[in-house]
Amino acid sequence: MAFDSQLLDGMVIFVEVVNSGSFTQAALTSGHSTSYISKEINKLESRLGVRLMQRTTRSLSLTPEGEIYFKQCQQIIDDAEQAHAILSGGQAQPKGTLRISCPTSFAMAQLQQVFSDFINLYPEVNLELDLNNRKVDMIAEGFDIAIRGTLQLEDSSLISRKIYSSQGLVVVAPSYLEKFGTPTNVADLTNHDAITYSHLKHPSLWSFTDQNGKIESIQMKSRVQTNSSEMEVSLCVAGHGIMLMPSFNLNGEVERGELIELFQHYQRPEINVYLVYPSRKHMSAKVRSFIDFVVSALANQTA
Repeated sequence: MAFDSQLLDGMVIFVEVVNSGSFTQAALTSGHSTSYISKEINKLESRLGVRLMQRTTRSLSLTPEGEIYFKQCQQIIDDAEQAHAILSGGQAQPKGTLRISCPTSFAMAQLQQVFSDFINLYPEVNLELDLNNRKVDMIAEGFDIAIRGTLQLEDSSLISRKIYSSQGLVVVAPSYLEKFGTPTNVADLTNHDAITYSHLKHPSLWSFTDQNGKIESIQMKSRVQTNSSEMEVSLCVAGHGIMLMPSFNLNGEVERGELIELFQHYQRPEINVYLVYPSRKHMSAKVRSFIDFVVSALANQTA
């Protein structure tokens, strides 16, 4: 990139206007006049070639481009303030927006209280939670942390840390067994319908380990494939197929008899949940504090 001495001009003023909610309040906070603030925003928009704000005499709102620019600018300012605190001998306090991607089911089952306790402990950190079962591109999409549950974590340049262990259960509804019969061994599964999770690398390939450690892999016939574990459970309970599901995604269906576990003489596969983040180097205080907090909160928990 060519050298640009004006690259950061207007950025601090822009962020202050957004956080203050008005040009007038930003002027009071910064000690400048309202006209100065307005001129700086106009110069910034002119240099960038986009409109960042829609403003009237009574309201101010960000354009889509302004939303994107604001998030990046806020992060740059947070990082600069942290660097200043470190160099001046101060202890950098966690602050700013922390963007986290997490599977919906795991967040709702295990992390509601964790998130609540974290924001109580760190009032200057704002959480942006993307509860979604898709695999995100952390770098391209600007996430600080991703939480992923998997049988096997893929090789990656990203850093991972295990925070939770669960077991996978092969389950089916009694109504399905009444209609199609009960598989007596894992090889029989090739004659049955499966409900599979689309975000796995090989959704229809299931592996079983017997008590002697022998592994047998079965290519399932997927009747339904979905990216929602909640939908998997619902369709399985309704009798549409056999499902391999982490126990933390189940909510008493086995105990109530709505689902029956198959092949209990085989070892249950271990499904681990990981915190994934870009790097251990130059980690911001907000990321470090969240990692430590979650690790402590979920220490030694299994399901």
